Amino acid sequence: MTIATLPALFISHGAPTLALDGGAVGVALQRIAHNLPRPTAIVVMSAHWESHEIEVSSGHRPETWHDFRGFPAPLYQLRYPAVGSPELAERVIELLAVGGLTAHPNALRPRDHGVWMPLLHLYPEADIPVIQISIPIHFKPSQLHYLGELLAPLRHEQILLIGSGSITHNLAELSWQANDDQPPTWASQFRNWVVQRLAHDERDQLFDWQQHAPFAHKNHPTDEHLQPLFFAAGAGQRFSLVHSSFMLGALGMDIYRFD
Repeated sequence: MTIATLPALFISHGAPTLALDGGAVGVALQRIAHNLPRPTAIVVMSAHWESHEIEVSSGHRPETWHDFRGFPAPLYQLRYPAVGSPELAERVIELLAVGGLTAHPNALRPRDHGVWMPLLHLYPEADIPVIQISIPIHFKPSQLHYLGELLAPLRHEQILLIGSGSITHNLAELSWQANDDQPPTWASQFRNWVVQRLAHDERDQLFDWQQHAPFAHKNHPTDEHLQPLFFAAGAGQRFSLVHSSFMLGALGMDIYRFD
């Protein structure tokens, strides 16, 4: 039996309402799942789990966490009941240890919406084991890239690696009445700069995005939603653009693939 090598993905998971109405992003995620060999397991780094040390979810059946407020009631009824995998969590911890990084299991961590929202569109049957890895708050982009490199061997075991964040993320600048076909210039220029750096494999400039990217702080007042991109980019080198759009005016919904 041939074991497929899967890519790593960076997914902009957008607002929680994406879970109810996937739109073009949902279609793109469904197409990815259709075109990829079925994963044996999934590892997700979400923007919504930051920690002082690297932690890996190791529970058998993590709860679905609705870690947001003020959205339509049907959102809070959604569940993503995929099992966890303590065995895979231990394998992740071992791979990181080989590269000199210490990680700890966390059997109590529930799944935040950065994990279950995109998976609802990718694999709605929730029948593939899923674990989550945290973002160490002191890690620089180059260190997250290295973390991704250490877990890249999992791709050769038919395990899908996902960084779930957002290519732009300034909630104070979003508009529920915006024309999503015409994002503000500051958002589109930042998104284009990131894509160009990835396309030309200019990783060093990308790591120093806060100094080089146009409107860096306006697009990311805090950096947690961009951090999963560096993890995904480290896990697979060859970049391709899968989907690009905006919602709520300035919220970038790009999806990138790294082979």
